[in-house]
Amino acid sequence: MITMGIFRLSDKIRFLPVIHGSANFTRIVRDQILSSSTDCVAVALPPEFQSTVEDGIKRLPLISLSCQDNSKGVVNYVPIDPCQPVIMGLRIAAQEGIFRKYIDWSCDDYETRKIDFPDTYALRHMSYEKFCAAILLTVKRPDTGSLHDKRARWMAFQLHQMEMEFNHITLICSILDWPWIKEAYDERKPYDKPEQTGIPQSYGVENETLFFALTEFPYITYLYEKNRQEMKSDKEVSIDGIKEILLRARQMFTEKHKVRYHNLTSQTFQIYLQYVRNLTLLENRLTPDLYTLITTAKQIGGDPFAIAVLDAAREYPFQKNDSASFEPLTLGIDKAIGSDESPVDMKNRLSEIQLEWRSMDLKPEADMQKQVEWKYNWNPYGQCSYPPEDDQIESFNSHVREQTKLLLSNDLARTEKFTSSVKDGIDMRDTLRHWHEGDIYVKEIPASKGRVEIVVFLFDVEPNPEVYQWRQTWYAEHNEESTLCFFATNYMSDMVGPGIGRATYGGCMMIYPPRLIPDIWEDRRINTAKTLEEKILEAAFFHSQEKHITVVSPCLPKSSWRRLARKYHKSIIHIPLKRFSNQTMEKIRRFHVLNGKQIRSFASHFIQDL
Repeated sequence: MITMGIFRLSDKIRFLPVIHGSANFTRIVRDQILSSSTDCVAVALPPEFQSTVEDGIKRLPLISLSCQDNSKGVVNYVPIDPCQPVIMGLRIAAQEGIFRKYIDWSCDDYETRKIDFPDTYALRHMSYEKFCAAILLTVKRPDTGSLHDKRARWMAFQLHQMEMEFNHITLICSILDWPWIKEAYDERKPYDKPEQTGIPQSYGVENETLFFALTEFPYITYLYEKNRQEMKSDKEVSIDGIKEILLRARQMFTEKHKVRYHNLTSQTFQIYLQYVRNLTLLENRLTPDLYTLITTAKQIGGDPFAIAVLDAAREYPFQKNDSASFEPLTLGIDKAIGSDESPVDMKNRLSEIQLEWRSMDLKPEADMQKQVEWKYNWNPYGQCSYPPEDDQIESFNSHVREQTKLLLSNDLARTEKFTSSVKDGIDMRDTLRHWHEGDIYVKEIPASKGRVEIVVFLFDVEPNPEVYQWRQTWYAEHNEESTLCFFATNYMSDMVGPGIGRATYGGCMMIYPPRLIPDIWEDRRINTAKTLEEKILEAAFFHSQEKHITVVSPCLPKSSWRRLARKYHKSIIHIPLKRFSNQTMEKIRRFHVLNGKQIRSFASHFIQDL
């Protein structure tokens, strides 16, 4: 048990000074109340908030607000946040049947304080007393007659009154008020009567704006509540919660973008966490803030993954506005919008941490209404590719053609006994075979004969025609591009921007150097094939001017493919798809269709790099 000597005000009263919005203090408050004989929990909130605050606590894990209108049209509010130490103290007191007392000074116009506190994660490795004592050295005395001076004097008076009724009082207050309440108590300073104020009302919070109501990430708050319900320890939630956010973000990313293969592996996450740690330490923190998490996610996985991390961090599965009886507010930065759509200034009585707002440029996914609008405005006679993706697939095609030439050359390689030159390298197999003779054998690889004109890529085994409904032949815009024939998903079903659709290759055929050919999907001469993959292979055999056709596929050439090759007197050079990384294939397969060349000027603002 923690020694509480420095927090002892009298034989009947002890302090629990806290930093509002810190889950690390929340754990201390909970443990201290449960391990003591407290018969009254006093909190630094005005008595008029008691009804709505305790009603909100009963509704947890649903998040609500206790809001009080003042004479200037500003709203003073208390968020019913389970990671708030004050809320936790009241929650435990109600759970254990301990009397609750609200002893703060009632005022019409509350004055907020914003302090740059040290990271409370330090409580994991230092005592509660030392942490509070260190902060005490920086706490400034409130001006005489100021609001916070009046609050301290009134709460000291209330504590004197309570001593006559209770024997073990625990006061939960801000660490900024603790020394001045003690001073006013010891010196019995005079006090002012509380002001007349309005009666607070309860409101809900729109799920998308919980960031502004909760002090921890909403998802970490969810994990605290989940562990509470399952009676598990929450000691490591502040750190393990970051890992849970990453796993949840990966799940959301793969489901949203229908990505089978990605680089978001455990090794990648290890690098991610190291990067987060380094950025956090550079900012003199022990735990990362949201900006650090998103920045790192953008560097590691691009804008889509950064958005997924943001969505995962703000997710709070317990919150269901449709089941709440309170009117939900849309919160912002010290602002809120209610049902009348008019903005209102907000003051959080349980927020004293200095926040820094920073912006980041991310490319979000379009909403459904915009997608419908873009689809409606699509010109069916305008269609072109996105140049960076053209360069990407052409580079890959060149690499495959070079690999094919190498395979053809290796088939013609000759081995001979070493005399004066190692030629194209030592032939290890023949050298070992003749080891007893003491001779070294070298190999000579002659230059490949012929060209590799056509390469066929088959990304899916037995592609479903209902999935790959779009079949097209694209012609090269210049001599450095290939003639491209492919079957893919319908780009109209996935609009990512005005005049920008996204599709996925099921298979394609590339002819280089480019030349004009009839659309293979309309050419009646290509009539033997029965499936999409056979159709594109037959077109390759039909149009190839070379004997060899390279086929990159996930499986070995089927007998039907070989029959087609024999029909056209061609030969298949097979390269397994698994020779290339899954991440590379995923990038190659996904491409964008633009509704005219003019779209290229702004397409980069909408196209996300997965």
